[in-house]
Amino acid sequence: MRALGLDGFCKGWVAVSLADGQRKISFHCDIADALSAPFDRIAIDIPIGMGDDGRRGCDLLAREKLRPHTCRVFDGARRWLWEEFDHPDRANDEALRRGQKRVSRQLWHLGSKIMQVDAFVRANRSLDIRETHPELVFQRLNGGEPLQSKKSEAGILLRQKLLKREGFEDIERWLTHIRIGIGAKADDVLDACAAALAAHDPSGSVPEGSPPFDAHGLPMQIWF
Repeated sequence: MRALGLDGFCKGWVAVSLADGQRKISFHCDIADALSAPFDRIAIDIPIGMGDDGRRGCDLLAREKLRPHTCRVFDGARRWLWEEFDHPDRANDEALRRGQKRVSRQLWHLGSKIMQVDAFVRANRSLDIRETHPELVFQRLNGGEPLQSKKSEAGILLRQKLLKREGFEDIERWLTHIRIGIGAKADDVLDACAAALAAHDPSGSVPEGSPPFDAHGLPMQIWF
């Protein structure tokens, strides 16, 4: 199994591969470059299937699993937000006109990456590319117990410990020497590792079984 996990950061994508018993990290400027090598399964921490109103059952189920940390799941991604608008205020005016939920600034700024992935997945339907959420992966690795914030020192140390238990022996080096020169944050690297585990050996998904599909035939399902 050649598995790849991706998480976005300010300059592009953090990619962590699991293949032939080896774990490797790399950094890429765009999604096509990150996915240029052949892989059996890819998991990306980004919304893939999207509804016109921004509401997805998988987001609601993920929030329920992560309770009390429901805010760790960003919902509301809609293609028209970024296809038709270049400013969040104008996009939100239109959302309100349509009777829909406003988009958060945090989600808005993920728009370029969401649309980049959306275009790639729609153009490469033969590839096994799945959406994941690292917080669901880490909670699974932690015996189902919620974790402290990934921005906190305690949260970073626990995630690092869980990953070392899964064979990421170089995680300490990845979190220091490698990422510093690239500009990635510690949680970007940790989340890419979790995504790689979701790609290599997923334990479940929300929803389970056959998922609903969006208007372009993409599944609205989160794997962990």
